[in-house]
Amino acid sequence: MRGVISRKKGEPVEVVDVVVPDPGPGEAVVKVTACGVCHTDLHYREGGINDEFPFLLGHEAAGVVEAVGAGVTSVEPGDFVILNWRAVCGQCRACKRGRPHLCFDTFNAAQKMTLTDGTELTPALGIGAFIEKTLVHSGQCTKVDPSVDPAVAGLLGCGVMAGIGAAINTGGVSRDDTVAVIGCGGVGDAAIAGSALVGAKKIIAVDTDDKKLEWARQFGATHTINARTTDVVEAIQELTDGFGTDVVIDAVGRPETWKQAFYARDLAGTVVLVGVPTPDMKLEMPLIDFFSRGGSLKSSWYGDCLPERDFPTLVDLHLQGRLPLDKFVTERIGLGDIEAAFEKMHRGEVLRSVVVL
Repeated sequence: MRGVISRKKGEPVEVVDVVVPDPGPGEAVVKVTACGVCHTDLHYREGGINDEFPFLLGHEAAGVVEAVGAGVTSVEPGDFVILNWRAVCGQCRACKRGRPHLCFDTFNAAQKMTLTDGTELTPALGIGAFIEKTLVHSGQCTKVDPSVDPAVAGLLGCGVMAGIGAAINTGGVSRDDTVAVIGCGGVGDAAIAGSALVGAKKIIAVDTDDKKLEWARQFGATHTINARTTDVVEAIQELTDGFGTDVVIDAVGRPETWKQAFYARDLAGTVVLVGVPTPDMKLEMPLIDFFSRGGSLKSSWYGDCLPERDFPTLVDLHLQGRLPLDKFVTERIGLGDIEAAFEKMHRGEVLRSVVVL
């Protein structure tokens, strides 16, 4: 199969021939229909995840199950699925305590996809979907309504789910809440869309780019703040009668944005970190501030989602016209256009480029 790999740190990606084995026990081969270009794929290329090169990139994907291995009963050939990177085990201590969204022992395919010379590939987030067909664990396949646009559905596999889940699952945003979202890329705008979906009365979008702030309004932001020209904490307090918002979601993941989130929330409010920091980042703050302000400080990993519960529901809401997932798709591209898509992402020109096969 033709697939996109990152061979060495920082070098341009390549479209090469990849050997995809027949599915073994518990595995499935999925014909990829569409796959979003996520910032995590760029992190892999830059060596920001690990150094297990070469990587088979791509993970925000939807497609059709083509074949399954022995013992697979959850999906069958012909099923339209979204791929997820948290196939829960059902046996670890989190699963047994009724918290499968926190599963500590998620599944991936046991076999490796390889280059034609036998070199094993590391699939991005255990998926590797910038390819015509990919091999995954069957638990990574979540069936959804096949009438949805695959380019839209695939985005639920990572960034959009992370943002919606950060608001609803982790942050517990509900009707009449006030919410601020710092960082209005794909994840931040998804958090805004999720907050609007559940009826938040005031949704404040924060970014340094006016274009991104305009995008945020399309997903439900009621107010916008340009952090390049305005004090974020003061502006959020002014918009909330001096109190701060009930929930602040940091979709950037830097010490300075986290501090803004911390001080921009109401007393006993909630901070949700969904932006991914780098390992070298440090946070220094007075400990008394943590004690005196109360509330909750949370991190959100994959939006604390349970794919088999959340993916079908969100697809149905989209098909009902209640969740504008189609607005995340900025452009549709081919396998050979991914390097250019990375450059557009870096410049902030797109929410999502989506590879359509």
